[in-house]
Amino acid sequence: MVAMCDRVVTAWFEGQGLRMRIVVDLNRCQGYAQCAFLAPDVFEMHGEETLLYDPAFTEAHREQVRRAAAACPVQAILVEADEARVTPVGA
Repeated sequence: MVAMCDRVVTAWFEGQGLRMRIVVDLNRCQGYAQCAFLAPDVFEMHGEETLLYDPAFTEAHREQVRRAAAACPVQAILVEADEARVTPVGA
C-alpha cells in the first residue's frame, strides 16, 4: 500500500490487452471507506482520514475497483477504461 501524499493520484493498469486508468482525488475524499470495503486489496483506510492505495492492482481486482468507484458517495475515484486493445511489446 502507498500512502496518499498527493491530493490527486493517477495509476494505470494494463492486463488482458486492456488498459484502465484510476484517478483518486483526495480533495473530494471524505473517508466514507466504501472503496476499502469493496476493494480491500486495493484501498485501505489508515485511521479515519488517510486513504492508502495500491497502484499495482491486478486483473483480479478490476471489477472490485470499478464497484468501489461507483459506490463512492463523493465520486472521489474515477475509472477510465481504454477499451482499445493494447498491442503487446514485441508483437
